[in-house]
Parts: sequence; C-alpha cells; structure tokens
Amino acid sequence: MKEPITRLFDILEIYKKNFPEKNMLSSKVNGVWEENHASKVYELAHQLAATFLRLGLDGKDFNPENQDKIAIISNNRPEWVIADFATQIVGAVLVPIYPSITDSEWEYILNESQVKIIFISDKNIYKKLSNIIDNVPTLQHIYSFDEISGIDHWSKLLTEVDVNEMNQLNEIKYKIQSSFLATIIYTSGTTGNPKGVMLSHRNIASNVNSCMECFDFCGSNETALSFLPLNHIFERTVLYIYLRKGISVFFAEGMETIGANLKEVKPVVFTTVPRLLEKVYEKIDQKGSELKGFKRKVFNWAVSLALKFEVNKSKSFFYNIQLKIADILVYSKWREAVGGKIKAIVTGSAACQVKLLRLFTAAKIIVMEGYGLTETSPVISVNRYQEKNRKFGTVGTVIKDVEVKIAEDGEILCKGNNIMMGYYKHPELTIESIQNDWFYTGDIGVMLENKFLKTTDKKK
Repeated sequence: MKEPITRLFDILEIYKKNFPEKNMLSSKVNGVWEENHASKVYELAHQLAATFLRLGLDGKDFNPENQDKIAIISNNRPEWVIADFATQIVGAVLVPIYPSITDSEWEYILNESQVKIIFISDKNIYKKLSNIIDNVPTLQHIYSFDEISGIDHWSKLLTEVDVNEMNQLNEIKYKIQSSFLATIIYTSGTTGNPKGVMLSHRNIASNVNSCMECFDFCGSNETALSFLPLNHIFERTVLYIYLRKGISVFFAEGMETIGANLKEVKPVVFTTVPRLLEKVYEKIDQKGSELKGFKRKVFNWAVSLALKFEVNKSKSFFYNIQLKIADILVYSKWREAVGGKIKAIVTGSAACQVKLLRLFTAAKIIVMEGYGLTETSPVISVNRYQEKNRKFGTVGTVIKDVEVKIAEDGEILCKGNNIMMGYYKHPELTIESIQNDWFYTGDIGVMLENKFLKTTDKKK
C-alpha cells in the first residue's frame, strides 16, 4: 500500500521523487505526442506558482471567502494539470468551468467565486468569454493555452524561480493543511443557478487514498487515456489516482479521435460514461454486421455466448471451452479495437446496461461501474476488478473509509472524509444536505447481499 497523501500537490512531489524522468502527461501537438516528464511538470508548476505570488495571488488567511480564485475553461491537456497544481501550491482555489455551459452561467460562476485569473484553451472560448468580460469586475488577467491574437499566452508566466521565491513556496506548502479548500466545482441544478461544491484537500485526497486498492490491477509501467472532462470531479479524482500510481497519462485529442488514440496509446484503463461505452460496442457490432457467411455466424455466436456470461457463478466446462474459442476468434479483436492492452474500463454518472457489462466482461474487459456525486469527491462505491467484488446491475461495494446507510424512505446517506465542506456562499443549502455528518444523496437505493449497493431511483 502506497503511503496516503494529505494534500493534492503531494501527488506531484511523490511522482517527481519516484519517477523524475518518466513521461507523466502527454498530449498531441501538431499531430505528434509530446511528452512531459515529471521533473518538467514539477518545474513548470512551481514557475507558474511563483508568478501567482508576484501577481499577489495566494491563500491569504485560508478562509474560503478570502482565498484567491483561479478559473480554467479548457479541454483536457497537460497545461490544465500544471495550472491546477500551481494553484494548489500557493493555497489558492481552482474553479474549473465547463466550456459547454451558457454565457450567463459563466458570468454567474465567475462573479460568485470572484475569480481573478482565467486560463482558457482556445479562440472559441475567448470569443464566448468576451461577451461577459466587462460584467466580471474581479477579473484581472486572461491567459490562453493556445496561441490567440490579442491574448497573453500562458508561457509568459513561466519564468525562472529564484531561491527566495522557492523558499517562499515551500513555506506556503508547509502551512497548507488538508482541511483547507482546494477547489470549487459548480454543478448545474435542474432549476436555479449552479451550486459551488467546496472540496478540500482532505475530501479529494481521502477519495484517492481509498480508491488506490480498486486500481491494484495496473502499475507504474502502464498508460491511461483521459478524455472525460477534467472539469468534472470523476475524471479529476481518477487522474490523481493514475498519477499516485505513477502511471503515464495521455490526453485524447477529442471525442471524435478516441478510437484512434486508444490504438496509439494502448492504455490499460480509461474512464467513460455508459453512453460512450454503448458507442464503443455499436462500432464493434457494426463491423460484425459487415461480415459475411461463416465469419458472420461466428461473430453472432460469440455475442450470444457473451450475453449468457455471469460473475460469481460457476460455469460449465463446455461453456468455458466455448468462451476460450470465442476469445481467440472474436473477443481478442474487440480488445484490439480499444488498444490491445486494456484491462478495465471505469464507468459512472448513469446506470450501465447489464447487456454491455456481460459483453465486455466475457471479452476480458472488466467494466468497473461505480457511484458517487461531486459532493462526495466523488466515489462512494465501485465494482472491483476482482470478480468476488463485482455484481451486475449494482454500483459495487462501498469503498474503504466511507460509510453508507439507507434511510427509512430508501434514500442513500453517506459519511466520511470525502463529504464536501459545503456549498460556497450557500450555508442554507449545506444544512439541508448534511445532517449529523451524513450527506443526503437524493438517490434511492438498496443493499444487496449486505454488500453491493444498488441505486433504484431519484428521490422525488
């Protein structure tokens, strides 16, 4: 078991200490994968942090109201992670914002959190942002990751750190406690304005620590592909888990290139949502439908065999023999379609069709379906890689150091260090959702076999 972390930037320190020259973060630049080894990521994060201090941005007295806020509106890329770590190092607060939400929602979030600096990825985001800039009085600077005419490129902030500045950064890092606010993540409600979920270092770090054993199937010599938005706590926490394990993370170019990127990167794991998993299978099914004669019959037979797959139930000798033949003829090609080295796919945010779980599991691609919310940092439960801790149709077993109980009306309640600090500037909403340290999820569920959590409905 790796030693637990208490602050999120500890992950960067440990990665750099253990694997200084290893590729840590990669993205494509002009069609070529560009590697960023750990020492470089560490250096850039500290250069950016030192510039933040020169601009007067830091944690102030570490009261959430007073900590300086830095926003990111960007696709997944190494710069995103570097800016995140730099913000943590000076004790400021990162406010990641979805590129796809409306101008008015951007304006509301930037004003409520009183953002002083924004990092943006490209000219499309700047075009949208320019509509509301004048309505955000706290905003002092905008920096871009891409080269955009009229906007300062973020590289201007990357200058050498002198000894005094490094000492100052180390002093700040020493002062930062796990209970301090690290990020505010705005979730869009079905009605009203977005709500800012305040997550401390402890909240997310405890989730990372608890989930490490769930990822015991992959080691530091392997790769992961990231394409779900880092603005969402699901992908961000899993990214921290990857980095804590010393894995090399590659960022997909975009949703439309995932198939090609999987074949290039050959990841052992990636996260997704059920709809994207459905699309992966739809492509496999489409290729199968193009087959003729005997090959088509073999494909259909392999699919029907997979649809009978069960976990934690003994399979007949004859079924296992058929499964091995199907694996050689068909399933191995499915694995090749997602890179060839894939061991597991982690999915959440919505229920996954049991049909898909059977198909992928039979093909030796373990789907680890889990459950959680932004307010829980996010993981509450997950189906594990080991078969004994998986059950189709459930969201798995509750993770270490997290408690779950079912209220009389069926609502799922959760307790642990992963529970948010509260909703930013809305204590009345916090009081509604957290009572006696129990977070009321708003989801209805049951425990099966006194072990597996199953969600069944939303609370009306």
